[in-house]
Amino acid sequence: MRAFSLSTCLLLAVAPGIHAQAALATNQTPMHWGPAPAVFPPGARMAVVSGDPSKAAVFTVQLAMPSGYKIAPHFHPTDETVEVKKGTLLVGMGDKFDLSKAKAMKAGEKTPMAAKAHHFAAAQGATFIQVTAMGPFALTYVNPADDPQKQVAKP
Repeated sequence: MRAFSLSTCLLLAVAPGIHAQAALATNQTPMHWGPAPAVFPPGARMAVVSGDPSKAAVFTVQLAMPSGYKIAPHFHPTDETVEVKKGTLLVGMGDKFDLSKAKAMKAGEKTPMAAKAHHFAAAQGATFIQVTAMGPFALTYVNPADDPQKQVAKP
C-alpha cells in the first residue's frame, strides 16, 4: 500500500509538467513548406522553423529533398549545424562531386559544418534535413556554372 501511495504522489507531482509539454507539442505552429530558394537545384522544398534566414541572426530551416537530389560543391560564410530528420544524406568534402568519398548521415545524426568548408550532398531516398546557422543565409558554388540561378533555360 505504501509503495502505491508513493508512486501515486510521484505521478501527481510530475503530471502538470507532462501536461504542459503535451500542450506545447500540440500548440506549435505548423511549418509552411514552399519551393527552396533558387540557389538550390529545382525539386527541393524548404520551411523556416525559426528565425529569419535573411537577417543577421540565428535561424533554423528544414530542407526536403527527393531521392537522388544533388547539391554541387559549395560553401557558406558562417558555421552551420546539419541534422538529418528523415532518410539518408550523403555528405562529402572537397571541390569535386564524388559520392565515393561521401559519408552517409542517417536520421538522428547531426554534424557541424565549418564556415567556408567546401562540401557537397546528395539524398539517398526522400530526405529531410534541418540546418541551423547564423544569417543571412548564403550559398556559394565552388564552380559558378553549378549555380542554378546562372543556368540558362533550355528551349
